[in-house]
Amino acid sequence: MKGPVLPAATAQWVHLVFEWLALAGGVQLYRWQRRRARQPALLQPGSFAVVVGCILGAAIGNKLVFWIEMPHLWQGMVPDWRLIASGQSIVGGLLGGLIGVEIAKKLTGIRRSTGDQFILPLVAGTVVGRIGCFLAGLHDGTYGVPTALPWGVDFGDGIARHPTQVYDMLFVLGVGSLLWRWRAPLARSPGLAFKLYLASYLAWRLVVDGIKPVPYAYAFGLSGIQWVCIVALACYLPLVFAQLRREVA
Repeated sequence: MKGPVLPAATAQWVHLVFEWLALAGGVQLYRWQRRRARQPALLQPGSFAVVVGCILGAAIGNKLVFWIEMPHLWQGMVPDWRLIASGQSIVGGLLGGLIGVEIAKKLTGIRRSTGDQFILPLVAGTVVGRIGCFLAGLHDGTYGVPTALPWGVDFGDGIARHPTQVYDMLFVLGVGSLLWRWRAPLARSPGLAFKLYLASYLAWRLVVDGIKPVPYAYAFGLSGIQWVCIVALACYLPLVFAQLRREVA
């Protein structure tokens, strides 16, 4: 199967456009959900702090995890600052946003769970962003390893690869659909739906990144993102299981 083949400069612009569309669309969906639930506008003090914490945390986490994934970019006397500045990581954005929100809530005294309303924006943002990754092809670095499966995609070099960008889209749409279907019982335990979404995505990335090229191998041949997922799951799953036990009890 033939995939998109764009010049490097065009691919970068296409990817950037879809990143901004993903961000803008996610924000609008978040605002729509709050209006639908008759909650305060985003510029209200408490709500604004949560949004700022989310954005700042996501921006920082985005870069940190990318640098963990690509430490070789720092090698040499003159690092490639264009690559370092342009790198992104969904896993880093999710974890950084989570930490940023929790810090903002702590500073403003907010105790209620705010995560569930982020699920729909995250699903939509991931799908739109991954479309940009797919269109960027070999210039993006999110494609999979070579495969003989019939749906392997040739991004222009004659090698059929796993379209892991598409796998990512299908996964978040599937998890998002299940959580939407179970939204009524999950609503009885605020924050549980988001915990399930985040834990599921971290576990998914741990698995699916195993069929992606590893830019820099850490222990056991795992990538930086895979190790970040392992550490995050070790810290986060106890919280998920604790809330599930309280709900069952």
